[in-house]
Amino acid sequence: MNESANQKTALYALGVVFFMGAMAWASVPLYDLFCRVTGYGGYTNVSEVESKIILDETITIRFDASLERDMPWEFMPVERQLEVKLGETALAFYEAYNPTSRPIAGSASYNVTPYGAGSFFNKIDCFCFQEQILQPGERVQMPVTFFVDPELVNDKDAKFAKTITLSYTFYEIDLPVDEAKFNSHYPSTDLNSDAKEGQLWHM
Repeated sequence: MNESANQKTALYALGVVFFMGAMAWASVPLYDLFCRVTGYGGYTNVSEVESKIILDETITIRFDASLERDMPWEFMPVERQLEVKLGETALAFYEAYNPTSRPIAGSASYNVTPYGAGSFFNKIDCFCFQEQILQPGERVQMPVTFFVDPELVNDKDAKFAKTITLSYTFYEIDLPVDEAKFNSHYPSTDLNSDAKEGQLWHM
């Protein structure tokens, strides 16, 4: 009986370990989905169409930029803020520059504050949807197209927001295999090329 009880206890403990591990693994995508749906934690919505309603009421959108540690790019908003009508489609640009002698791939994470406004901030198009690759000395302007849902005025908390801040943080990622192979055979050291000055983001 003791041996059987020990086996049951061991199996129970093992089951608990597997269950907790599965819950920990699932918690990240579930939390991510929750944030995207509710706007909690500063997540935004993605819309394929523009708003059909535009109100006379305006809101100020501020733009912020930062880099993860060891990310060697220069990165900043072209304009620090815009004043837009609720429901109005707006276009803003961020600028990135690679001052190094090697190609660098980057990906952007984003955040909206106040957090309650996240579910009302709708991106139609954004450079953050894809990874970006800058060649040595390359400077690009990357667009984000968005609108603020007019329904914001009906939300008991978000309706008091007069300013929304959209923040992006770029971090370095591994180059795609083909890009890495090409540059290993043809390294570039030209930091003064202006050939791609003003080029829009990479699709």
